[in-house]
Amino acid sequence: MIKTTPTKKRLLLFVLFGWILLIASDRVGDLELYQASFVATYALAITSIILLTGYSGQLSLGQSALMAVGAYAGALSIFNAGLHPALGLFISALVAGVFGLLLGLIVARLSGPYLAGTTLALAISLPTLANQFPILGAEEGIVFDVGPSPVRFGEEFSQYKWFFWISALASLIMVWLIANLLSARMGRTFRAMRDNPVAASLVGINVGQLKVTAFAISSGVAGLSGGLLVMLISGVSPSAFPLSLSFSILTGAVVTGLYNLKGVILGGLVLVAIPEIADSLVSSIGGSEGYLTALPGFLVSALLILAVVFTPNGPGHLIKGHHKKK
Repeated sequence: MIKTTPTKKRLLLFVLFGWILLIASDRVGDLELYQASFVATYALAITSIILLTGYSGQLSLGQSALMAVGAYAGALSIFNAGLHPALGLFISALVAGVFGLLLGLIVARLSGPYLAGTTLALAISLPTLANQFPILGAEEGIVFDVGPSPVRFGEEFSQYKWFFWISALASLIMVWLIANLLSARMGRTFRAMRDNPVAASLVGINVGQLKVTAFAISSGVAGLSGGLLVMLISGVSPSAFPLSLSFSILTGAVVTGLYNLKGVILGGLVLVAIPEIADSLVSSIGGSEGYLTALPGFLVSALLILAVVFTPNGPGHLIKGHHKKK
């Protein structure tokens, strides 16, 4: 009898899920494919928060800034250097990872509100800083088109399906890698550091080094998410990565469950659905453009409060607890 290890089971599960997505992409329209691309992109950003905050215990409010670093790196690689979009995405993750490594070396000694405040300042200041560099397109940013879908897939293969394939594949591979990492020794040391840093130090874990490692990996994942977002919106500018994006991603992570990667797609779905719900509500009550601008932020805040109050560890933990009571 062939023994199936958890790693092999996880690989089979991701391959099966990818196959289901491939089949589903032939049965839906371009609008659904475009929205699904955003779901995959946000799910990846939520993964970066879960790794950093849920597993290593470091609270970050600057994830949108790290996404912006990856987005600009990808845009410059594709638009200025003329590299292939796939290589541009790799550079997005690499540059954001290196940026996160350097940032982690600076903030490794901080924790709790001090770390949150530092990353919050980063999220606010980085877009303003980007305005000062002409190579980054200043306030207008960099507008570009990654080009049509490959001809070899046929005329009926739309650009939206191409975007979905890239987003879904990049997200699946990265989430699979992170899931394997967190189930291995490094994941256990992350959890030990999160639960009791002093005890972790006493058993020989280098807490400072581990914090920097978590920050760098999380930044790389967030940077890849930013690179995918650039591809979907065909451009990058400081206004594309506001502070509210960090709060939205954090809300998605709390809704998902901060200590588990299994629900990241749910978090991505919620973030994509909120603007649609806001649009429907404003249309039904006949509100102005101002309502449409403010309502998504209000819904995100309300959702974060409700999730923290009723399901602080995610819906999966709540369902598991309900079954145990039975």
